[in-house]
Amino acid sequence: MKRFAVIGLGRFGKKLAIALSMSGAEVIAIDKERTIIEDIRDQVTHAVRLDSTDEEALKAQGVDKVDVAIVGMGERGRAFESAILTVVNLKAIGVPLIYARAANLTAGQVFSAVGATDVVYPEIETAQRWAYRLIAPHIEEKIDFAPGYSLARVKAPASFNEKTVMDLQLRQKYNVNLVAIKRAQTNTDEKEDGIINVPMPGTVVYTDDVLMVAGSDLDLAKLPRE
Repeated sequence: MKRFAVIGLGRFGKKLAIALSMSGAEVIAIDKERTIIEDIRDQVTHAVRLDSTDEEALKAQGVDKVDVAIVGMGERGRAFESAILTVVNLKAIGVPLIYARAANLTAGQVFSAVGATDVVYPEIETAQRWAYRLIAPHIEEKIDFAPGYSLARVKAPASFNEKTVMDLQLRQKYNVNLVAIKRAQTNTDEKEDGIINVPMPGTVVYTDDVLMVAGSDLDLAKLPRE
């Protein structure tokens, strides 16, 4: 199970922390305001009030052990300075993936310069979409066609290599439907079309083929990555 730290529980941070928690992740929610922590305490794994510019305080709460940290603090006045110091601290304590919320491209460039792995622009991407991207990074692209259901592009993992559609049993094991297969260039020869619109039970899947699959977002996120 992936472990996340969401630091700064404004509108974006709070929604993201709850969405990650509802997806089954372990979430440490952090803010300086006691009332905010009390409000979210029952909706995440652990909610703690602390100053994220204090490196030792972050370590004391196990933030150095998380897989991903998201800095969702505001950018007005000293809040921006605190957000920058928080990214620096997260980098220093060894958090492998650090995402920072930015209101504009200039702020985003600053976060990247001090060590953020990537920058979130909430005006462009919703917290819910980012929660899914963090939970299921192996889903390359998805198109929502009903609330909670999508058509997604997934690169076939090594465990799928040289197995037939029947062997994989995607519907039985993962409750998703295989719609089409796009052969990776290295897996295509003159006898085989690069696009298989109607995969048959005997169709063989190879590593790095792109699979078009349909199902619920929760089921799609459970597809294997390796």
